[in-house]
Amino acid sequence: MSPRGRADLSPRGDFSPARLRLADVRVKGWGIVAGMKRRLALACAVVLVEGGCQNMPEAYAPPLQRPAVENFHPYRMQAIVSMSDDDAQTHFVQDITSLATSSWRWTGKKPTVRVKARTGADLRYTIDFVLPEKHFRETGPVNIAFLVNDRVLDRAHYGTAGNQHFEKAIPEGWVIAGQDITVGAEVDKVSADLGIVLARIGITQ
Repeated sequence: MSPRGRADLSPRGDFSPARLRLADVRVKGWGIVAGMKRRLALACAVVLVEGGCQNMPEAYAPPLQRPAVENFHPYRMQAIVSMSDDDAQTHFVQDITSLATSSWRWTGKKPTVRVKARTGADLRYTIDFVLPEKHFRETGPVNIAFLVNDRVLDRAHYGTAGNQHFEKAIPEGWVIAGQDITVGAEVDKVSADLGIVLARIGITQ
């Protein structure tokens, strides 16, 4: 059955001239209405687009042009070995044991890792470790030397147990870009061949 109001063009339809003229008028009328609807929809779309541009969210607005910052490093280099890294063991050089969890490892007297830096400028040594309370009662206060390519960057005295962080700039010329670098720490006293609990060690920029 044909939709209501349209000419029935099936074989059973009425093909009389009056019937066809009426159908023609209705079809033309629908074409005019459809055209008006399309023009109205286009006008509404233009208004919405223009209004949207005028009220564009700040997050999508063009960024402000800012002057260049001196010594700006858009991609700062990091060569950190975290004990939680899947490939951490590939960087071990010595004295990092298999006594571990997913985030730390016990070390011996001189834990050392090997990393590589793409630059030798503006680098910093960094290490995060723990002096466990029970272990500390056996060793007492300890002195730790922090090493870059077996050169002593600095020494620090630790008189209390707990979480520790050390960080210091590496002098120019100590690191050659693209070459292997050894980064380590040396504890003056150990107990049962255990030194510190290491979380991460390496160099940053």
